[in-house]
Amino acid sequence: MTELIRQFGLLGVFALMVPESACIPVPSEVTLLFSGFAVSRGWMTFPAAVAAATAGNLVGSLLAYTLGASRVVEHIPGARVALGRFTQMIDEQGLRAVFVARLLPLARTFVSLPAGARRLPLTPFVALTIAGCAIWAAAFILVGLLAGSAWGAVSGIAGKLLLGAGIVVVVVSVKRAARS
Repeated sequence: MTELIRQFGLLGVFALMVPESACIPVPSEVTLLFSGFAVSRGWMTFPAAVAAATAGNLVGSLLAYTLGASRVVEHIPGARVALGRFTQMIDEQGLRAVFVARLLPLARTFVSLPAGARRLPLTPFVALTIAGCAIWAAAFILVGLLAGSAWGAVSGIAGKLLLGAGIVVVVVSVKRAARS
């Protein structure tokens, strides 16, 4: 992941953030932390890194929104149950849930599916997605920027730990949802 950013800069940041918001649990935290490191090295600017990450999140979110609106997900065994919590959040909070979910791990990845299925209005969905994703990206990029020189020592370990944790969270969530 870090090699994509090192090689392609802002395009790498964008490309790594798209799948994270398109329901593929790629650890955005690692991408954003390394983006902060890249900012500390002068390879990109802070505003450009935040913009690239936010744009990637928006594209991924629109893909997931479209998938949710198509109702294809409802035909995948277990998917409806697994997404039930996010659908309930949308039903209870409406558009506000989109913004709040963008600030929460895991929820940020999957909230677009029920938002699309419930056909939340697209313009406010886009605006709230941009706002929430920009805050998320800015926070993690800032931490990466501040960590700067320590990145080399922790990037490999942190990436593996976050990926493993992400997989465990998804598996546990799906199993719990399947039991409900």
